[in-house]
Amino acid sequence: MAVLFEGLVIAHLGQGIAVEYNDKIVLCQTLRRLETVAVGDKVLWSQSSPDQGRIEEILPRRSLLMRPSRNGKTRPVAANIDTVFVVFAVEPYCDFLLIDQYLAICENMNVAAALVINKIDLDKSNSIEKELLDYQNLGYPLYRVSAADSTGMHELKQALKDQVNIFAGQSGVGKSSLTNAIIPDKALKTNTISATTKHGRHTTTAATLYHMTGGGDLIDSPGVAIFGLAGLSEQQLAYGYREFQPLLDNCRFKDCRHFNDKGCAVRVAAEKNEISMTRYQRFLKLREKIPVLYS
Repeated sequence: MAVLFEGLVIAHLGQGIAVEYNDKIVLCQTLRRLETVAVGDKVLWSQSSPDQGRIEEILPRRSLLMRPSRNGKTRPVAANIDTVFVVFAVEPYCDFLLIDQYLAICENMNVAAALVINKIDLDKSNSIEKELLDYQNLGYPLYRVSAADSTGMHELKQALKDQVNIFAGQSGVGKSSLTNAIIPDKALKTNTISATTKHGRHTTTAATLYHMTGGGDLIDSPGVAIFGLAGLSEQQLAYGYREFQPLLDNCRFKDCRHFNDKGCAVRVAAEKNEISMTRYQRFLKLREKIPVLYS
């Protein structure tokens, strides 16, 4: 029987998966019977040559983020995440609907979430302050940063320490700039993965995990939205709104859809301004996006 080693999946490459073991990187294939391996997974692998191996088993995950795939299915993005940092900015426009979507996923996946507003050097108004206060009142940490002039970067780096993190956010908010500021030797590390695995072009199809100086890991995932609503039911979406949670058992009907239902405690709370009406309205918009088969 082959000797098994425990390793950490740090990247998906064109021809295989980069697994870190004892500060070395091994290019691995996977057994066909295994489910899709995600960056951040801890795995058991066997050696097939000095710098190559085969993933035999995926060890239990404490969390898993999924993204929509073809034919209404989902595909894993990253595993064993501790905190999702939702990045947004005044420019381009601040998409609060997308922010709520990320937070709803985190609430249901038992993953902590924090907000990062980037490009604060460009902010000339307080147009979004009320919305931001709503999130802070719900207990979501908020970091105001500028990758351009390093404002707030020390506080953000401290928040990332000693855990596994991922940035999420729409295109153009500066996720890459933040990642490059936090991992200044990112290009060097990327080239090391390419050279070690003898993969000429280091192109990641999903994500890459980088170790941060001072402790902690940051998973860099390209793309606009790294995960979507495909796996959530209407009930789970409602639970994903933190302020709804203590109200859900007070609705008259167990299958309340929190829209025009009689005796809906959530809708009444929004109408009385006991919870944010704008967040409630965004919930109704997201509810319309959920695939029918999950409703």
